Amino acid sequence: MTLDVALTGINAAGTELSTIANNIANSSTTGFKKSSVAFTDIYARSTFGAQRNAPGEGVNVSQINQDFTQGGMAATGNNLDLAIEGLGMFLVTDAGTPLYTRDGSFGLDREGFIVNAQGHRLNGYTTNEDSQIQPVTGELRIDYNDLRPKITENVVLGMNVDSSAEILPPFDVTDPATYNYTTSSTVYDSLGSEQVATLYMHKDAPNAWSSYLFVDGQEVSQPGGEELIFDTSGALQTVNGAPERKFSSTLFTPASGAEPMDLEFLLDNVTQYESPFGTNALSQNGYSSGGLSNFDVDPTGVIFGRFSNGQSRIMGQVTLANFANTQGLQPQGGNTWVKTFASGEPIEGEPGSASLGLIKSGSLEESNVDITEELVAMISAQRGFQASAQVISTDDQLTQTIMNLSR
Repeated sequence: MTLDVALTGINAAGTELSTIANNIANSSTTGFKKSSVAFTDIYARSTFGAQRNAPGEGVNVSQINQDFTQGGMAATGNNLDLAIEGLGMFLVTDAGTPLYTRDGSFGLDREGFIVNAQGHRLNGYTTNEDSQIQPVTGELRIDYNDLRPKITENVVLGMNVDSSAEILPPFDVTDPATYNYTTSSTVYDSLGSEQVATLYMHKDAPNAWSSYLFVDGQEVSQPGGEELIFDTSGALQTVNGAPERKFSSTLFTPASGAEPMDLEFLLDNVTQYESPFGTNALSQNGYSSGGLSNFDVDPTGVIFGRFSNGQSRIMGQVTLANFANTQGLQPQGGNTWVKTFASGEPIEGEPGSASLGLIKSGSLEESNVDITEELVAMISAQRGFQASAQVISTDDQLTQTIMNLSR
């Protein structure tokens, strides 16, 4: 009986030492969560329960608990190294099988998918063709294809024309003496080629102006130009007799051979004051093609790509998952867990929402193992092992003494 009890103590101490050894071995493992052993005593039971004077039958390992407390943060500078500040786990898939991890050391595979060292693909919200996030979970991928050019459709112009300017002879683009002011903007055709759109301003009469639009030397304004009428306070009153402060060019074919295009000029911020001519705002909505130059991940998990043409777009959003009982997750190795009946179903969402933490890009979560604490626990487990072994030795001596009595 004593021998059996001591053996349970040795087995329990051995399990605790193995757990401590595993913790120490993974003290530098990214995202590792330490474990601890829970013990229960064993008593022989009858129909009416354990007897009051029962000495007990030893100890049993009831459970190995995982400690999911936050580990430290180590800065790496790699924008695909992600750490979670708070609750939540990354969702990755292995050939479609969902796995969960706190290890955020990710990179890219040859197809552009975001993967960890085991090749598991990171999941999150994907985007549609307009780079808008869709609340549908899928495998996240960085698209390295060139960003398609966007044809310029409108130009926003902010400008002041000098009310004291002289009235000039009829407009002639080849004669600078026939126009009062000019301003230019780069616009883009369907091939992404740059075209220079130049607007010439000609004063016809007090408070009355004409504008003429040329694109790379080709006139694309309406016949006779656009008529701009200002009121006595200097505000633009009508354009071509209409109250809308805008005008459109004629349809023209760019010199590059791209598809025909037209331009709409928005003139809400065009004024006529007695002050020097000046352009204070000039923007257009087109751009050339561009290659992906860099990307980063913000605290809410949004992957933001930047392109060589100065454009940017959203490429997806990393999501996190949390469980009602993280202790119920089953370890799978490789810093991953799978859900079980005990853990409950995952609750997924964007970082920073509900109870989910935020993402810190360029950092990794360190192991939450405290070496000093583990060494102290190891000494305690070792003492327990030695004491149980001593009980076996003592039981052997007693048995030997009893056997000697029969001689």
